[in-house]
Amino acid sequence: MDLQEWASILQNTIEEHDIEDTWSIEFDSTIIPNHPARGWQQYISGAFARFMCSKCKRTWPSKRVLVVFHMRLLEDKGMVKVKRYRQECKKCVQSTMEEPRFKTENIEVLLEKLVVKILVKCYYKDAGENNNPFHLEGRSDGPHEAAHCEACKHGICRQQGVKHHFMIYNFESNVLTCYKTALNI
Repeated sequence: MDLQEWASILQNTIEEHDIEDTWSIEFDSTIIPNHPARGWQQYISGAFARFMCSKCKRTWPSKRVLVVFHMRLLEDKGMVKVKRYRQECKKCVQSTMEEPRFKTENIEVLLEKLVVKILVKCYYKDAGENNNPFHLEGRSDGPHEAAHCEACKHGICRQQGVKHHFMIYNFESNVLTCYKTALNI
């Protein structure tokens, strides 16, 4: 995924909302959901994206790709860190986790929703509701493949019907452990 595209869209969206502070964005795969660092705020969203297996070149859509944002504003400089959850091919043996591929229109919707959260959480403004839908492409009504979803494996997927999860983070060893219960939601 092209970080420059995300940065450009974020900058345009910030300007559309008349925010005068400078904001930057970076991808950060080390983000731990629900544990932003001190002074940081969090926003989690699901979005539509496509995946392509780097081994067999199979592609598939997903309408619930989890994206975690951590953001903070220090004086007049804002920073956004983004973790995009991956999926793996269900056809390949020992497949690797693949990065989601978002259409530009969906990055725009995702970052518009983020900027609304920034207005609320960093500027304490009532930004109103933002119900812009994501643009779906192709058939995406199949079952959720929890065994191939990184967010499910980490116990934070928002897909209905998954088991209850809880996580324990050990700050000394820097290890996040996910536990699953037997009860269904």
